[in-house]
Amino acid sequence: MTLSIQSVQPFAPTAKPPPKPLCQRRSTLSMKTAQPTRVTRAPSKWVIDSEGRQTQPPLSRLGKRWKEYHGSKNWEGLLDPLDDGLRDEIIRYGSFIEAAYKCFDSIPPSPSYSTRHVTDSKVEESGYRVTKNLYATSSIPMPTWVGGIGERSSWIGYVAVCEDQNEITRLGRRDIVISLRGTGTCLEWLENLRATLTRCPFGNRLSNGQHDTPMVESGVLSLYTSSTSVCQSLQQSVTDEILRIVDTYGDEPLSVTITGHSLGASLAILAAYDIKNTIKHALHLSVISFGGPRVGNRSFRHNLELQGTKILRIVNSDDLITRVPGFFVEDHDDVAKKQKPRVEHLPSWIQKCVNDKRWVYANIGHELRLSSRASLKLNSIDVATCHDLKTYLHLVNGFVSSSCPFRASARMMLNKASTVPPT
Repeated sequence: MTLSIQSVQPFAPTAKPPPKPLCQRRSTLSMKTAQPTRVTRAPSKWVIDSEGRQTQPPLSRLGKRWKEYHGSKNWEGLLDPLDDGLRDEIIRYGSFIEAAYKCFDSIPPSPSYSTRHVTDSKVEESGYRVTKNLYATSSIPMPTWVGGIGERSSWIGYVAVCEDQNEITRLGRRDIVISLRGTGTCLEWLENLRATLTRCPFGNRLSNGQHDTPMVESGVLSLYTSSTSVCQSLQQSVTDEILRIVDTYGDEPLSVTITGHSLGASLAILAAYDIKNTIKHALHLSVISFGGPRVGNRSFRHNLELQGTKILRIVNSDDLITRVPGFFVEDHDDVAKKQKPRVEHLPSWIQKCVNDKRWVYANIGHELRLSSRASLKLNSIDVATCHDLKTYLHLVNGFVSSSCPFRASARMMLNKASTVPPT
């Protein structure tokens, strides 16, 4: 690729302002929040019908079916076998998480450790613009002598809005993405160990005929709601930014897609629950998560379902992280059969201990279940490899159906550059 550079004219003392550069592009996510100015949108390409009139082009296949791909029919008939259009959407949102990982400095000796991004994300090439950087704050106090690794607030993701008109036409709506990375700092690892359930302090308690209270994992809730004097909470940042964007583009078809991996998957579900309660605008909200641990109890799941929040969990059967926390789990099958949790089959003293310690979690959302063992291209089936985001994208790319778990012609994605594919 050859760069063409215009020669610079000799300096002349004139009153004219200096010429603007031909192209201004950001190679990283700006640490400054984008100003809430509405972008002037150019009209999409027009076509001429048989009577010589100008009309907009017909919607693409994705534009026609995007609500189905985002759970309007609970992904019925799309997961087994996996619909090719849904496959492309899952991989596309996974690439937004890859961008978050690339933009995060996870090296403790670095002066920017946990606080800022350091690499090119290529988010703009996908037709989206980053409007907000997001930070998660731990409530665990750390002594000052630990230095940078004790930073309470860490950059964890971003909010981006689709602003390319051709991409908006292809998607069938203006899409808002909230992308959240997985665990990356010492304090985040410590928060992950706080695995007991605690009452969810936000959101309306919807009537579900049960006496239990919506509860979520303590550590995840701490990272979502905690703040400092210089850094607002992830909860406040997300809700404020979505409200601002909805106020700017509220007259258009809008969708909010929250995507995350590992810890980011748990935070994505909490954010979806909070946004649905906070924002009354009729926008479609869905979660596409990868390798997420469990995050709440049966009542929390029921409230999410009553809200209409759509959650698609991409699960690797060989990934141990998706099986924690909670030694005892309530499944959708238990609800359908009107059964109580599996704790009921244990001795009474163990039941009391489990209930007292709040360890009874529930699986939330609809699952696309994959398996590392189905791919011959994975050299190892260890914990780290099975949980890696690139492994998940590789498995999604190759999965066909439960009877044909992996297609031989699937291209390998494990060594592919972590970028958002251009549209």
